[in-house]
Amino acid sequence: MYSSVILGAGAYIPPVVFSNQDFSNHQFFSEQRVPIDTPTEVVVQKFQQITGIQERRYANDDLNASDLGTIAAAGAIADSGIDPETIDQIIVAHNFGNVYKHTIQSDAVPSLAALIKQQLGIANPACVAYDILFGCPGWVQGMIQAHAFFKAGMARRALIIGTETLSRVIDQHDRDSMIFSDGAGAVVLDFQPGSPDGPGILGFAVRTDSVAEASFINMGPSYMPDADPAVRYIKMQGRKVYEYAMTTVPAAMKQCMDNSGVPIEALKKVFIHQANEKMDEGIIKRFYQLYGRPCPPDIMPMSIHWLGNSSVATVPTLYHLVKAGLVPGHELHPGDVVMFASVGAGMNVNAVCYRC
Repeated sequence: MYSSVILGAGAYIPPVVFSNQDFSNHQFFSEQRVPIDTPTEVVVQKFQQITGIQERRYANDDLNASDLGTIAAAGAIADSGIDPETIDQIIVAHNFGNVYKHTIQSDAVPSLAALIKQQLGIANPACVAYDILFGCPGWVQGMIQAHAFFKAGMARRALIIGTETLSRVIDQHDRDSMIFSDGAGAVVLDFQPGSPDGPGILGFAVRTDSVAEASFINMGPSYMPDADPAVRYIKMQGRKVYEYAMTTVPAAMKQCMDNSGVPIEALKKVFIHQANEKMDEGIIKRFYQLYGRPCPPDIMPMSIHWLGNSSVATVPTLYHLVKAGLVPGHELHPGDVVMFASVGAGMNVNAVCYRC
């Protein structure tokens, strides 16, 4: 019996802190491109009450998504203690490639994975590097994909990275822009001999809804009437995203848990995509309701308050922080069963059940 086991984790948290108060001079417009009459201070206050976000991190101007991913990957490699030349696959989840500061063009050629392999100095040509686009659940999907390649005998060790610089694709006149941030997280996943009660991936679940749902998160022009319509920014239909997530994510999490073959009582932590504190709390509550159980206290560590929503980077960054003992009140122990779960553009939902 072989299992997909996390050997090490790393993350890069950008140094530039952008607080809610830093938005006080922004002028926000509605989707109809008319000024929002509510005072900006009130808009920001309501935003914090709903999302839980107090501040977020932005990358320095001279760093791109591939640079952030390289730093996080180097940390994961160091934490795992492996020789990087033994890595069979480098899987990089992102959404916008490298967006150089003060430009409007996304650069994804060569792939971010190829750039990260170059920056890590990995020479082994059998180490295959490629990107995946799966919205915010991209890193979790990378875990699932690596696990599948392991099972197929096509790889034995993978470096899985989520990296993003969303601060460079946000419309400063859109209230939703306050949600997004930059960051990167990574793990080394290894396929090794195991046992039924040993560490490793226990089960997973994935779904894509893209009939009406594909438009819930997309790209569009600025809400400011005088803005250049040729420049496009990330846009989100917040209410529809919320309603979709509240319905589909708990069900996918239950399917993942059921597929894992372990009881709900064994679950110790849920590392859920850091998108919106109220939404995440609602998802966890509904997930446990599906089992007819109350939500346990301290089941869900959070980083959104000070890191914001860094898309594909939120889950691996949070895992790294808890693993390193950097989230007060949360820690991991050998044998703990945890879940990684996410939702995002596509719309895509996925979850992975894992025993530490």
